[in-house]
Amino acid sequence: MLGGLYNELDRLAPRFEIQASQIDILQSPSEFYEVLKSKILNAQKRIYLSTLYIGKEEHELISTIRHALQTKPDLKVTFLTDALRGTRETPKPSCASLLTPLVSDFGSDRVEVRMFHTPNLTGLRKRYIPKRINEGWGLQHMKLYGIDDEVIMSGANLSNDYFTNRQDRYHVFSSKEITDYFASAHKAVSQLSYLVMPDPDDESGYLLQWPESNAAPSPLENPSKYISQAGAVLNRLIKPPGSAPKDRGSLKTDTVVYPLAQFTPLLRPDSSTEHPALTAVLRLLTEPSFADSQWTFTAGYFNVQPDLASLLISSSSRRGTVITASPWANGFYGSKGVSGLLPPAYTLLARRFLESVQRAKRSEQIELKEWRKGTVGETDGWTYHAKGLWVTLPGEQHPSVTLVGSSNYTKRSYTLDLEMNALVVTRNEELKQKLGAEQHWLQDHASKVSIDDFTSVERRVSLKVRIAMWIVSLVGGAL
Repeated sequence: MLGGLYNELDRLAPRFEIQASQIDILQSPSEFYEVLKSKILNAQKRIYLSTLYIGKEEHELISTIRHALQTKPDLKVTFLTDALRGTRETPKPSCASLLTPLVSDFGSDRVEVRMFHTPNLTGLRKRYIPKRINEGWGLQHMKLYGIDDEVIMSGANLSNDYFTNRQDRYHVFSSKEITDYFASAHKAVSQLSYLVMPDPDDESGYLLQWPESNAAPSPLENPSKYISQAGAVLNRLIKPPGSAPKDRGSLKTDTVVYPLAQFTPLLRPDSSTEHPALTAVLRLLTEPSFADSQWTFTAGYFNVQPDLASLLISSSSRRGTVITASPWANGFYGSKGVSGLLPPAYTLLARRFLESVQRAKRSEQIELKEWRKGTVGETDGWTYHAKGLWVTLPGEQHPSVTLVGSSNYTKRSYTLDLEMNALVVTRNEELKQKLGAEQHWLQDHASKVSIDDFTSVERRVSLKVRIAMWIVSLVGGAL
Protein backbone atom coordinates (compact mmCIF):
# COMPACT_ATOMS: atom_id res chain seq x y z
CA MET A 1 0.00 0.00 0.00
CA LEU A 2 2.96 2.31 0.64
CA GLY A 3 4.87 1.39 -2.52
CA GLY A 4 4.19 4.71 -4.21
CA LEU A 5 5.20 6.63 -1.10
CA TYR A 6 8.49 4.70 -0.84
CA ASN A 7 9.26 5.53 -4.46
CA GLU A 8 8.62 9.24 -3.94
CA LEU A 9 10.64 9.38 -0.70
CA ASP A 10 13.54 7.49 -2.30
CA ARG A 11 13.76 10.25 -4.91
CA LEU A 12 13.72 12.95 -2.25
CA ALA A 13 15.96 11.93 0.62
CA PRO A 14 18.61 9.53 1.91
CA ARG A 15 17.26 6.22 3.17
CA PHE A 16 18.42 4.17 6.16
CA GLU A 17 17.23 0.64 6.78
CA ILE A 18 17.24 -0.45 10.42
CA GLN A 19 15.47 -2.76 12.82
CA ALA A 20 12.61 -1.42 14.89
CA SER A 21 14.51 -2.42 18.03
CA GLN A 22 16.97 0.38 17.21
CA ILE A 23 14.32 3.02 18.00
CA ASP A 24 13.34 3.88 21.55
CA ILE A 25 10.56 6.34 22.39
CA LEU A 26 10.82 8.41 25.56
CA GLN A 27 7.75 9.85 27.23
CA SER A 28 8.47 12.71 29.61
CA PRO A 29 10.77 15.73 29.89
CA SER A 30 12.45 14.26 32.98
CA GLU A 31 13.09 10.94 31.22
CA PHE A 32 14.59 12.82 28.27
CA TYR A 33 16.92 14.74 30.59
CA GLU A 34 18.05 11.68 32.55
CA VAL A 35 18.68 9.65 29.39
CA LEU A 36 20.59 12.56 27.84
CA LYS A 37 22.82 12.97 30.92
CA SER A 38 23.42 9.23 31.18
CA LYS A 39 24.48 8.95 27.56
CA ILE A 40 26.75 11.99 27.90
CA LEU A 41 28.49 10.47 30.93
CA ASN A 42 29.05 7.23 29.02
CA ALA A 43 30.23 8.91 25.80
CA GLN A 44 33.61 7.75 24.51
CA LYS A 45 34.33 9.59 21.26
CA ARG A 46 31.87 12.30 20.32
CA ILE A 47 29.01 14.45 21.49
CA TYR A 48 27.25 16.85 19.15
CA LEU A 49 24.36 19.00 20.31
CA SER A 50 22.36 21.03 17.77
CA THR A 51 19.67 23.13 19.41
CA LEU A 52 18.07 26.54 19.33
CA TYR A 53 19.68 27.39 22.66
CA ILE A 54 20.99 25.97 25.91
CA GLY A 55 19.48 27.67 28.94
CA LYS A 56 21.88 30.17 30.49
CA GLU A 57 21.45 28.51 33.90
CA GLU A 58 21.91 24.89 32.82
CA HIS A 59 24.96 24.42 35.03
CA GLU A 60 24.13 20.79 35.83
CA LEU A 61 24.11 19.86 32.15
CA ILE A 62 27.39 21.68 31.59
CA SER A 63 28.88 19.96 34.66
CA THR A 64 27.84 16.61 33.20
CA ILE A 65 29.60 17.43 29.93
CA ARG A 66 32.61 18.72 31.83
CA HIS A 67 32.85 15.46 33.80
CA ALA A 68 32.67 13.43 30.58
CA LEU A 69 35.49 15.51 29.08
CA GLN A 70 37.62 15.11 32.20
CA THR A 71 37.27 11.32 32.31
CA LYS A 72 37.37 10.56 28.57
CA PRO A 73 40.52 12.07 27.01
CA ASP A 74 39.46 11.07 23.47
CA LEU A 75 36.04 12.71 23.76
CA LYS A 76 35.22 15.74 21.57
CA VAL A 77 32.15 17.93 22.02
CA THR A 78 30.58 20.31 19.50
CA PHE A 79 27.69 22.70 20.09
CA LEU A 80 25.52 24.38 17.46
CA THR A 81 22.95 26.94 18.57
CA ASP A 82 21.34 30.06 17.14
CA ALA A 83 23.27 33.33 17.37
CA LEU A 84 20.25 35.57 17.95
CA ARG A 85 18.79 33.45 20.75
CA GLY A 86 22.16 32.39 22.12
CA THR A 87 23.43 35.94 22.65
CA ARG A 88 20.17 37.76 23.36
CA GLU A 89 20.93 38.51 27.03
CA THR A 90 24.45 39.82 26.40
CA PRO A 91 26.26 41.32 28.31
CA LYS A 92 24.34 39.50 31.03
CA PRO A 93 24.79 35.69 31.29
CA SER A 94 23.77 33.95 28.08
CA CYS A 95 24.04 30.65 26.27
CA ALA A 96 27.30 31.88 24.73
CA SER A 97 28.86 32.83 28.05
CA LEU A 98 27.73 29.51 29.57
CA LEU A 99 29.56 27.43 26.93
CA THR A 100 32.83 29.26 26.35
CA PRO A 101 34.45 28.22 29.67
CA LEU A 102 34.49 24.66 28.30
CA VAL A 103 36.64 25.91 25.42
CA SER A 104 38.96 27.66 27.88
CA ASP A 105 39.31 24.57 30.05
CA PHE A 106 39.61 21.83 27.44
CA GLY A 107 40.88 23.63 24.35
CA SER A 108 39.35 24.39 20.98
CA ASP A 109 40.56 21.05 19.62
CA ARG A 110 38.17 19.22 21.97
CA VAL A 111 35.30 21.68 22.40
CA GLU A 112 33.76 23.78 19.63
CA VAL A 113 30.90 26.25 20.00
CA ARG A 114 29.15 27.47 16.85
CA MET A 115 26.24 29.86 16.41
CA PHE A 116 24.25 30.21 13.20
CA HIS A 117 23.09 33.67 12.13
CA THR A 118 20.32 33.98 9.57
CA PRO A 119 21.20 35.91 6.39
CA ASN A 120 17.67 37.32 6.49
CA LEU A 121 18.39 39.78 9.32
CA THR A 122 21.02 42.29 8.25
CA GLY A 123 21.49 46.02 7.88
CA LEU A 124 18.64 48.22 9.12
CA ARG A 125 16.49 45.24 10.07
CA LYS A 126 19.15 43.95 12.42
CA ARG A 127 19.83 47.40 13.82
CA TYR A 128 16.27 48.40 14.63
CA ILE A 129 14.20 45.24 15.22
CA PRO A 130 14.13 44.58 19.00
CA LYS A 131 16.05 41.54 20.26
CA ARG A 132 12.90 40.15 21.82
CA ILE A 133 11.28 39.61 18.43
CA ASN A 134 14.16 39.50 15.94
CA GLU A 135 14.10 35.70 15.86
CA GLY A 136 10.95 36.07 13.77
CA TRP A 137 13.31 36.52 10.81
CA GLY A 138 14.96 33.11 11.02
CA LEU A 139 16.71 30.69 13.39
CA GLN A 140 18.84 27.57 13.68
CA HIS A 141 16.02 25.34 14.91
CA MET A 142 17.38 21.79 14.48
CA LYS A 143 17.34 19.56 17.59
CA LEU A 144 19.97 16.83 17.16
CA TYR A 145 21.53 15.27 20.24
CA GLY A 146 24.21 12.83 19.11
CA ILE A 147 26.34 10.77 21.51
CA ASP A 148 28.76 8.24 19.98
CA ASP A 149 26.55 6.05 17.75
CA GLU A 150 23.14 7.18 19.01
CA VAL A 151 21.12 10.29 18.30
CA ILE A 152 18.03 11.70 20.00
CA MET A 153 15.60 13.43 17.62
CA SER A 154 13.31 15.87 19.37
CA GLY A 155 11.64 19.25 19.28
CA ALA A 156 12.99 20.05 22.75
CA ASN A 157 15.67 22.60 23.45
CA LEU A 158 18.15 22.20 26.30
CA SER A 159 16.78 24.22 29.20
CA ASN A 160 15.06 23.60 32.51
CA ASP A 161 11.46 23.74 31.28
CA TYR A 162 12.21 21.17 28.56
CA PHE A 163 13.65 18.93 31.30
CA THR A 164 10.75 19.34 33.74
CA ASN A 165 7.37 20.66 32.59
CA ARG A 166 7.34 21.23 28.84
CA GLN A 167 5.98 18.25 26.94
CA ASP A 168 7.68 17.29 23.68
CA ARG A 169 8.63 14.13 21.75
CA TYR A 170 11.91 12.22 21.99
CA HIS A 171 13.01 9.37 19.71
CA VAL A 172 16.35 7.65 20.28
CA PHE A 173 17.94 6.10 17.18
CA SER A 174 20.69 3.56 17.99
CA SER A 175 22.30 3.47 14.56
CA LYS A 176 25.82 4.52 13.65
CA GLU A 177 24.79 5.27 10.08
CA ILE A 178 21.91 7.56 11.09
CA THR A 179 23.99 9.23 13.81
CA ASP A 180 26.80 9.79 11.30
CA TYR A 181 24.36 11.35 8.87
CA PHE A 182 23.00 13.82 11.39
CA ALA A 183 26.58 14.53 12.50
CA SER A 184 27.26 15.55 8.90
CA ALA A 185 24.28 17.91 9.00
CA HIS A 186 25.50 19.36 12.29
CA LYS A 187 28.99 19.86 10.86
CA ALA A 188 27.77 21.37 7.59
CA VAL A 189 25.71 24.04 9.33
CA SER A 190 28.52 24.61 11.86
CA GLN A 191 30.86 25.47 8.99
CA LEU A 192 28.31 28.09 7.95
CA SER A 193 28.17 29.59 11.44
CA TYR A 194 30.11 31.85 13.77
CA LEU A 195 32.75 30.37 16.03
CA VAL A 196 32.31 31.40 19.66
CA MET A 197 35.55 31.87 21.57
CA PRO A 198 36.34 32.96 25.13
CA ASP A 199 37.29 36.60 25.59
CA PRO A 200 38.07 37.48 29.21
CA ASP A 201 38.67 41.11 28.23
CA ASP A 202 35.13 41.60 26.96
CA GLU A 203 32.23 42.21 29.33
CA SER A 204 30.25 39.42 27.68
CA GLY A 205 33.04 36.88 28.20
CA TYR A 206 33.08 35.77 24.57
CA LEU A 207 33.53 36.92 21.00
CA LEU A 208 32.05 35.76 17.71
CA GLN A 209 34.55 34.99 14.96
CA TRP A 210 34.06 34.11 11.30
CA PRO A 211 36.86 31.61 10.50
CA GLU A 212 38.47 31.80 7.07
CA SER A 213 37.98 28.03 6.87
CA ASN A 214 34.19 28.43 6.86
CA ALA A 215 32.37 27.28 3.75
CA ALA A 216 31.01 30.74 2.90
CA PRO A 217 31.55 34.43 3.74
CA SER A 218 29.76 35.96 6.73
CA PRO A 219 25.98 36.29 6.27
CA LEU A 220 26.16 39.79 7.73
CA GLU A 221 28.81 41.03 5.30
CA ASN A 222 27.70 39.35 2.07
CA PRO A 223 24.34 37.61 2.52
CA SER A 224 23.75 36.82 -1.16
CA LYS A 225 27.13 35.14 -1.61
CA TYR A 226 26.69 33.39 1.71
CA ILE A 227 23.38 31.89 0.55
CA SER A 228 24.85 30.81 -2.78
CA GLN A 229 27.83 29.01 -1.26
CA ALA A 230 25.81 27.58 1.65
CA GLY A 231 23.34 26.10 -0.81
CA ALA A 232 26.11 24.27 -2.65
CA VAL A 233 27.21 22.65 0.62
CA LEU A 234 23.76 21.68 1.87
CA ASN A 235 22.35 20.43 -1.43
CA ARG A 236 24.90 17.62 -1.47
CA LEU A 237 23.94 16.63 2.04
CA ILE A 238 20.18 16.40 1.83
CA LYS A 239 19.80 14.60 -1.49
CA PRO A 240 19.72 10.80 -1.81
CA PRO A 241 22.85 9.03 -3.07
CA GLY A 242 23.08 8.38 -6.80
CA SER A 243 22.73 4.61 -6.50
CA ALA A 244 19.26 3.14 -6.74
CA PRO A 245 17.74 1.79 -3.52
CA LYS A 246 17.57 -1.93 -2.94
CA ASP A 247 14.48 -3.90 -3.89
CA ARG A 248 12.21 -3.61 -0.86
CA GLY A 249 11.11 -7.22 -1.26
CA SER A 250 14.62 -8.37 -0.38
CA LEU A 251 15.10 -6.15 2.68
CA LYS A 252 16.11 -7.88 5.89
CA THR A 253 15.08 -4.95 8.08
CA ASP A 254 11.58 -3.96 9.14
CA THR A 255 11.96 -0.19 9.40
CA VAL A 256 13.08 2.61 7.08
CA VAL A 257 14.16 6.09 8.23
CA TYR A 258 14.30 9.10 5.91
CA PRO A 259 16.14 12.17 7.28
CA LEU A 260 14.32 15.27 6.08
CA ALA A 261 15.80 18.77 6.03
CA GLN A 262 14.19 22.18 5.64
CA PHE A 263 16.95 24.65 4.80
CA THR A 264 14.84 27.07 2.77
CA PRO A 265 16.68 30.32 3.71
CA LEU A 266 19.95 28.86 2.41
CA LEU A 267 18.77 27.15 -0.77
CA ARG A 268 18.13 28.91 -4.09
CA PRO A 269 16.12 27.31 -5.58
CA ASP A 270 14.65 25.59 -2.56
CA SER A 271 15.52 21.87 -2.66
CA SER A 272 14.49 21.15 0.93
CA THR A 273 13.00 17.73 1.55
CA GLU A 274 10.75 17.95 4.60
CA HIS A 275 7.84 19.86 3.09
CA PRO A 276 7.74 17.75 -0.11
CA ALA A 277 7.91 14.53 1.92
CA LEU A 278 5.15 15.57 4.31
CA THR A 279 3.07 16.73 1.36
CA ALA A 280 3.54 13.31 -0.26
CA VAL A 281 2.30 11.54 2.87
CA LEU A 282 -0.74 13.81 3.25
CA ARG A 283 -1.56 13.61 -0.45
CA LEU A 284 -1.61 9.83 -0.11
CA LEU A 285 -4.29 10.16 2.56
CA THR A 286 -6.60 11.94 0.11
CA GLU A 287 -6.85 8.81 -2.07
CA PRO A 288 -10.08 6.76 -1.79
CA SER A 289 -8.09 3.63 -0.91
CA PHE A 290 -7.09 5.32 2.36
CA ALA A 291 -10.67 5.99 3.47
CA ASP A 292 -10.22 3.60 6.41
CA SER A 293 -6.96 5.22 7.57
CA GLN A 294 -6.48 7.42 10.62
CA TRP A 295 -4.05 10.23 11.39
CA THR A 296 -2.97 12.37 14.30
CA PHE A 297 -1.18 15.66 13.76
CA THR A 298 0.29 17.85 16.48
CA ALA A 299 2.00 21.23 16.68
CA GLY A 300 2.53 23.23 19.85
CA TYR A 301 2.12 26.49 17.95
CA PHE A 302 -0.89 26.05 15.71
CA ASN A 303 -0.10 28.02 12.59
CA VAL A 304 0.02 25.19 10.08
CA GLN A 305 1.20 26.07 6.58
CA PRO A 306 -2.05 26.57 4.57
CA ASP A 307 -1.34 23.91 1.94
CA LEU A 308 -0.72 21.31 4.67
CA ALA A 309 -3.89 22.32 6.50
CA SER A 310 -5.84 21.94 3.24
CA LEU A 311 -4.43 18.45 2.72
CA LEU A 312 -5.36 17.41 6.25
CA ILE A 313 -8.90 18.62 5.71
CA SER A 314 -9.05 16.97 2.27
CA SER A 315 -7.94 13.57 3.54
CA SER A 316 -10.31 10.69 2.98
CA SER A 317 -9.39 9.23 6.38
CA ARG A 318 -12.21 8.17 8.65
CA ARG A 319 -10.60 9.87 11.63
CA GLY A 320 -8.21 12.79 11.98
CA THR A 321 -7.08 14.39 15.24
CA VAL A 322 -5.18 17.65 15.63
CA ILE A 323 -3.53 18.35 19.00
CA THR A 324 -2.24 21.79 19.90
CA ALA A 325 -1.45 23.80 23.02
CA SER A 326 -4.30 25.57 24.73
CA PRO A 327 -3.62 29.27 25.36
CA TRP A 328 -2.88 28.33 28.99
CA ALA A 329 -0.25 25.78 27.89
CA ASN A 330 1.43 28.04 25.35
CA GLY A 331 5.02 28.92 26.18
CA PHE A 332 4.30 32.61 25.52
CA TYR A 333 1.30 32.77 27.89
CA GLY A 334 1.71 35.69 30.28
CA SER A 335 4.77 37.06 28.44
CA LYS A 336 5.35 40.80 28.41
CA GLY A 337 5.24 42.92 25.28
CA VAL A 338 4.66 41.56 21.79
CA SER A 339 5.31 37.94 22.86
CA GLY A 340 2.23 38.06 25.06
CA LEU A 341 0.09 38.53 21.95
CA LEU A 342 1.09 35.15 20.54
CA PRO A 343 -1.28 32.83 22.47
CA PRO A 344 -4.41 34.70 21.30
CA ALA A 345 -2.93 34.86 17.79
CA TYR A 346 -2.63 31.06 17.73
CA THR A 347 -6.16 30.84 19.14
CA LEU A 348 -7.43 32.85 16.18
CA LEU A 349 -5.59 30.56 13.75
CA ALA A 350 -7.01 27.43 15.43
CA ARG A 351 -10.50 28.84 15.13
CA ARG A 352 -9.97 29.54 11.43
CA PHE A 353 -8.84 25.92 10.96
CA LEU A 354 -12.03 24.62 12.58
CA GLU A 355 -14.10 26.95 10.42
CA SER A 356 -12.39 25.46 7.35
CA VAL A 357 -13.16 21.95 8.60
CA GLN A 358 -16.77 22.96 9.06
CA ARG A 359 -17.02 24.47 5.56
CA ALA A 360 -15.59 21.25 4.12
CA LYS A 361 -18.28 19.28 6.01
CA ARG A 362 -15.60 17.22 7.77
CA SER A 363 -16.52 18.05 11.36
CA GLU A 364 -17.57 14.45 12.04
CA GLN A 365 -14.19 13.11 10.93
CA ILE A 366 -11.69 15.78 12.06
CA GLU A 367 -11.40 17.04 15.62
CA LEU A 368 -9.20 19.66 17.27
CA LYS A 369 -7.93 19.01 20.78
CA GLU A 370 -6.20 21.46 23.07
CA TRP A 371 -3.57 20.21 25.50
CA ARG A 372 -3.59 21.68 28.98
CA LYS A 373 -1.95 20.59 32.23
CA GLY A 374 -2.46 23.39 34.72
CA THR A 375 -1.66 26.97 33.74
CA VAL A 376 1.68 28.37 32.63
CA GLY A 377 3.35 30.33 35.41
CA GLU A 378 1.35 28.66 38.18
CA THR A 379 2.36 25.76 40.41
CA ASP A 380 2.39 22.48 38.43
CA GLY A 381 1.62 24.33 35.21
CA TRP A 382 3.05 22.76 32.03
CA THR A 383 3.54 23.93 28.46
CA TYR A 384 3.05 21.89 25.29
CA HIS A 385 5.70 21.82 22.56
CA ALA A 386 5.22 18.46 20.80
CA LYS A 387 5.05 18.25 17.03
CA GLY A 388 4.65 15.44 14.55
CA LEU A 389 2.42 13.15 12.52
CA TRP A 390 1.22 9.56 12.95
CA VAL A 391 -0.56 7.60 10.21
CA THR A 392 -2.46 4.36 10.79
CA LEU A 393 -3.06 2.44 7.56
CA PRO A 394 -6.43 0.95 6.59
CA GLY A 395 -7.12 -2.30 8.41
CA GLU A 396 -4.47 -1.64 11.07
CA GLN A 397 -4.76 -0.66 14.73
CA HIS A 398 -1.55 1.31 15.24
CA PRO A 399 0.54 3.84 13.26
CA SER A 400 3.18 2.55 10.86
CA VAL A 401 4.31 6.03 9.75
CA THR A 402 5.51 8.89 11.93
CA LEU A 403 7.34 12.17 11.47
CA VAL A 404 9.46 13.45 14.36
CA GLY A 405 11.84 16.38 14.68
CA SER A 406 12.11 20.13 15.08
CA SER A 407 9.61 21.55 12.57
CA ASN A 408 6.44 23.31 13.71
CA TYR A 409 5.01 23.01 10.15
CA THR A 410 4.42 26.77 9.95
CA LYS A 411 5.20 29.45 7.40
CA ARG A 412 8.40 30.31 9.28
CA SER A 413 9.44 26.63 9.38
CA TYR A 414 9.19 26.55 5.59
CA THR A 415 10.65 29.96 4.82
CA LEU A 416 12.93 31.20 7.61
CA ASP A 417 14.25 28.47 9.94
CA LEU A 418 16.66 25.53 9.65
CA GLU A 419 14.84 22.30 10.51
CA MET A 420 15.73 18.61 10.65
CA ASN A 421 13.29 15.73 10.96
CA ALA A 422 13.03 11.97 10.50
CA LEU A 423 10.22 10.13 8.72
CA VAL A 424 9.91 6.59 10.04
CA VAL A 425 8.05 3.83 8.19
CA THR A 426 7.82 0.45 9.92
CA ARG A 427 6.37 -3.03 9.42
CA ASN A 428 7.18 -4.05 12.98
CA GLU A 429 4.13 -4.58 15.17
CA GLU A 430 5.91 -3.79 18.44
CA LEU A 431 7.11 -0.40 17.15
CA LYS A 432 3.64 0.31 15.76
CA GLN A 433 2.21 -0.29 19.24
CA LYS A 434 4.81 2.06 20.76
CA LEU A 435 3.87 4.76 18.24
CA GLY A 436 0.20 4.20 19.06
CA ALA A 437 0.95 4.54 22.76
CA GLU A 438 2.85 7.77 22.09
CA GLN A 439 0.01 9.42 20.21
CA HIS A 440 -2.38 8.40 22.97
CA TRP A 441 -0.35 9.55 25.99
CA LEU A 442 0.04 12.93 24.32
CA GLN A 443 -3.76 13.15 24.49
CA ASP A 444 -4.01 12.34 28.20
CA HIS A 445 -4.30 16.06 28.93
CA ALA A 446 -6.05 17.08 25.69
CA SER A 447 -9.71 17.99 25.33
CA LYS A 448 -11.81 18.45 22.22
CA VAL A 449 -12.77 22.04 21.36
CA SER A 450 -15.51 23.28 19.05
CA ILE A 451 -16.35 26.48 17.23
CA ASP A 452 -18.65 27.41 20.11
CA ASP A 453 -15.73 27.27 22.56
CA PHE A 454 -14.03 30.10 20.67
CA THR A 455 -16.98 32.45 21.21
CA SER A 456 -16.44 32.74 24.96
CA VAL A 457 -15.27 36.07 26.35
CA GLU A 458 -11.86 34.71 27.40
CA ARG A 459 -11.26 33.45 23.84
CA ARG A 460 -12.02 36.69 22.04
CA VAL A 461 -9.08 37.99 20.01
CA SER A 462 -8.52 41.72 20.23
CA LEU A 463 -7.95 44.11 17.35
CA LYS A 464 -4.46 44.71 18.75
CA VAL A 465 -3.55 41.05 18.20
CA ARG A 466 -4.91 41.08 14.64
CA ILE A 467 -2.94 44.24 13.81
CA ALA A 468 0.25 42.78 15.31
CA MET A 469 -0.12 39.65 13.14
CA TRP A 470 -0.52 41.84 10.07
CA ILE A 471 2.53 43.99 10.90
CA VAL A 472 4.82 40.99 11.46
CA SER A 473 3.79 39.56 8.10
CA LEU A 474 4.18 42.93 6.40
CA VAL A 475 7.83 43.40 7.43
CA GLY A 476 8.87 39.88 6.43
CA GLY A 477 8.64 37.96 9.68
CA ALA A 478 6.49 35.02 10.66
CA LEU A 479 4.92 33.41 13.73
